[in-house]
Amino acid sequence: MSPVFAHGQLRLYLLSLLEEGPRHGYEIMRDLEQRFNGLYTPSAGTVYPRLAKLEEEGLVSRGDDGRKVTYTITDAGRAEVARRQSDLGDLEDDLDRSVSQLAEDVRSRVKGDAADLRAELKAAAQEARRVAKPASGGYTSRGQASGEFEAAINELRQSARKLVRSRHTSDTVRTAALRIVHEAQRQIDQLK
Repeated sequence: MSPVFAHGQLRLYLLSLLEEGPRHGYEIMRDLEQRFNGLYTPSAGTVYPRLAKLEEEGLVSRGDDGRKVTYTITDAGRAEVARRQSDLGDLEDDLDRSVSQLAEDVRSRVKGDAADLRAELKAAAQEARRVAKPASGGYTSRGQASGEFEAAINELRQSARKLVRSRHTSDTVRTAALRIVHEAQRQIDQLK
């Protein structure tokens, strides 16, 4: 994934946010997350060092109300924002492109994850059918058939759970996995 902000853009964006009014660091991170529709959340390690640098440059001031640190733009910071208005317009265009690219990356990952899940479940179902023997014969014992069936079910369960429990799996993929499991259940019910 490409960087969300090009060199120097986060600095300018922070100044433009503070021009709207004083903010706590957490509020700045939340505002950035909202600007990116939740697709990007900056870390404290990204935001606070840049705020400290802006403070060193005299573009923002830092106030401590005892519980939280509040950042406020200075006159020098306002002058910088005014001087760079054309850059701000370009920045907004770049951010719009970044949001679109992040959304496309998410769509691609979800589509790929769902396709991978379908392929894994299809392969597990094919394997289960391949090793399954008719109930009327072919097995030396009912226990062997039951054991192979349980192994196939457990393999499917483990694959599905691994995918669904992964922190990288989106809600869309989880929903797709559930649909696939329900479809498998429906097909099994038709065998009755």
